Amino acid sequence: MIAAYADPPYIGQARKHYRHDPRCAEVDHRELIATMTRDYEAWALSCSSPSLQEILSYCPDAVRVGAWVKPFCSFRPGINPAYAWEPVVFWGGRKRGRELLTVRDWVSVCSPLQRGLAGAKPDAFSFWLFEMLGLRPEDTLADLYPGTGAVTRAWEAWRGQLRFRTEVMP
Repeated sequence: MIAAYADPPYIGQARKHYRHDPRCAEVDHRELIATMTRDYEAWALSCSSPSLQEILSYCPDAVRVGAWVKPFCSFRPGINPAYAWEPVVFWGGRKRGRELLTVRDWVSVCSPLQRGLAGAKPDAFSFWLFEMLGLRPEDTLADLYPGTGAVTRAWEAWRGQLRFRTEVMP
């Protein structure tokens, strides 16, 4: 299976968070979703809760929304309630059989600190994402907005762990 993960600058946030990097301009999310649906067998898209309604209007009917819940997050003056979760939209992927553990449609893991870029994803988030899409070590994952490279590194680590378990374990 060929899958994609997209973590573009969230709608209306590119200039605020990434003005130092001209490659991080506003993204046409309608076009992004259409391209992923056309070119990949499965995909996941991180977005912000304020943009979720707009994002879903661009999506095919068969999407699911998962949640990355952040038990520790920064509280900003004047923002109440705090943004302590991020929606992740999933499309396609493999069905999980009864022989596999059930994956929740949410993951609770803290944001990584000092990864060098706003929005960097922790390994536990990435591993959850791979399970939600039903990925296997032989699959291909395109990290469309690699940022710090954390998701790509997590993909290689996750694939290696699964290969090791299947090769060593009977």
